[in-house]
Amino acid sequence: MRALVYHFSNDVKVDTVPDPVLQEPDDIILKVTATAICGSDLHLYRGKVPGMKEGDILGHEFMGIVVDAGPGVTKLQKGDRVVVPFVIACGSCFFCDMHLFSACETTNSGRGTIMNKKSLRPGAALFGFSHFYGGIPGGQAEYVRVPKANVGPIKIPHTLDDEKVLFLSDILPTGYQAVLNANVGPGSSLAIFGAGPVGQMAAACARMLGVDPIFMVDHHPYRLAFAQAQYGVIPINFDAVDAAEFIIDNTSYRGVDAVIDAVGFEAKGSAIETVMATLKLEGSSGKALRQCIAAVRRGGMVSVPGLYAGFIHGFLFGDAFEKGIGFKAGQTHVQRYMPELLNFIADGKLHPEVIISHRMPLEEAANGYRIFDKKEDNCRKIVLRP
Repeated sequence: MRALVYHFSNDVKVDTVPDPVLQEPDDIILKVTATAICGSDLHLYRGKVPGMKEGDILGHEFMGIVVDAGPGVTKLQKGDRVVVPFVIACGSCFFCDMHLFSACETTNSGRGTIMNKKSLRPGAALFGFSHFYGGIPGGQAEYVRVPKANVGPIKIPHTLDDEKVLFLSDILPTGYQAVLNANVGPGSSLAIFGAGPVGQMAAACARMLGVDPIFMVDHHPYRLAFAQAQYGVIPINFDAVDAAEFIIDNTSYRGVDAVIDAVGFEAKGSAIETVMATLKLEGSSGKALRQCIAAVRRGGMVSVPGLYAGFIHGFLFGDAFEKGIGFKAGQTHVQRYMPELLNFIADGKLHPEVIISHRMPLEEAANGYRIFDKKEDNCRKIVLRP
């Protein structure tokens, strides 16, 4: 089959690779009908995530048709059309029983091996996201093996087009969980740092839930303009103003009820952070997180769907303590939210497909990564068709 393969940082290609085969009784083989390039895929593309190996198949946002199923698969059959969550969960461990699917204890042995810390219990395996997260081949391919097929893949009615439901795989539930973690509702004020795909989906979900006002912080004018037109956000270009100061000045000098950090560890930080990251003395930039801490009101909440790893210089925990703010973070418990989000889409309350700016055949995926990485051609989100 053809698949998008990692070779080295900034070097991905569509190659011919062996077809996937069933390995466990509860596996399925999926013929991929649509897949997408995620903002977190760019962390891999740039060589920022440990555990990548030459030949790894990328992609964790995908859907398709079941073409084969193991004897232990009870909830799906050949011909079913499904969206697959990027988190691979067993459904029966300590954490899965609490619906904390991204903390699944059984599907990922990679993290503990790479970190070499017996005390560090791994979270769930992820599709196409390095051997640090299990080394499971991803879905930017013609076919993909889906482990634990009784836990996660959700059947899609044929009345809904692929593009309407594809983002149930990651960015829509990630944005939704970020809003729920922010503990906001009708009349709450919210600031979202990062107008990429997750930030846009967070804005869509927050607006659906009655949050107002919503501030959106970024420095790409086209992304801010889209969010303003689509979701009625108040755009803030951090190249023009200090975002936290602007937010405080426009919230009775208190700050917003909650903030969402949809930027993560690759935020452009200080000169010291840049040097420390280059020397591998620091795992993440704290620039966006510091702005979030500054922008939230006393007693507010900081919700972090953006990816972080390792040590953060200048975390400002003293400010967080003095303001009495809370934090909720982590990978998304996708399986937990897919059914209700599918209903929101079917009822016309959410339209995640509006974020799509580019559609390409899988064979052009390498160019898609380049365009998305460089923010060329007003690129918001790319969907690939095998």
